[in-house]
Amino acid sequence: MFSVSKPVIGMIHVGALPGTPASRATMRELEDAAVAECAVYREAGVHGVMLENMHDVPYLRGGVGPEITAAMTVLAMAVRAASGLPCGIQILAGANHEALAVAHAAGLDWVRVEGFAFAHVADEGIIESSAASLLRFRRQIGAERVQVWADVKKKHASHAITADVGIGETAAAAEFMRADAVIVTGAATGACAAEQDIAEVRGRCGLPLYLGSGVTAENLPRYFAGADGFIVGSEFKAGGRWSEGVDASRVERFIDAYARCL
Repeated sequence: MFSVSKPVIGMIHVGALPGTPASRATMRELEDAAVAECAVYREAGVHGVMLENMHDVPYLRGGVGPEITAAMTVLAMAVRAASGLPCGIQILAGANHEALAVAHAAGLDWVRVEGFAFAHVADEGIIESSAASLLRFRRQIGAERVQVWADVKKKHASHAITADVGIGETAAAAEFMRADAVIVTGAATGACAAEQDIAEVRGRCGLPLYLGSGVTAENLPRYFAGADGFIVGSEFKAGGRWSEGVDASRVERFIDAYARCL
């Protein structure tokens, strides 16, 4: 899928979508902003991009309405065309079937899925396993080319109800349930993953392992050998804050650090 063995994937946090509490922009304005961030990423040399509706707080649980699915499809098609790069999507919170439908319609390459194997408690409520219904839906709509990347012990969630199930065992379950890759994160957006968690997942799971939070230009050398790719959001944004726009100088600094790790 990627031109390199350890891709850097830049996050595009699209603006608040129609019908959500913070919605202010028109679809044309949302599309123009997403395409502009694509241009920054492409010029800096990232290897893929990913869309997420992170500005839609507070998030619905386990599904979204047709207005969100339609809006994300429009934006995904624009980003795919503008970037010319492998592209993925996540729709919060746990709207995995809708994300898969968007990816299929827009020609994207993967979906990031929360609640694939085992349940957890998020601030939206209980997110239950979606693997069985999601993969059947993928077959039903003919979207087998779209990969499923599963978060394990997802950030911004309590895993007390599965406290006796380690992160390695959770990753092994995701592999058993036919995920295509796993994603390891810290406890929150921008927080580093624990190196012990990465090692445990590596020891129990043979799928590609992506780091999904907390990777910076400074700590990249420490994480480089242990991961198969890096999903980067906050580090690429102005001031290191996910809610800001993409800062070209920060992206370039990270890509320079990446080149030194090769």
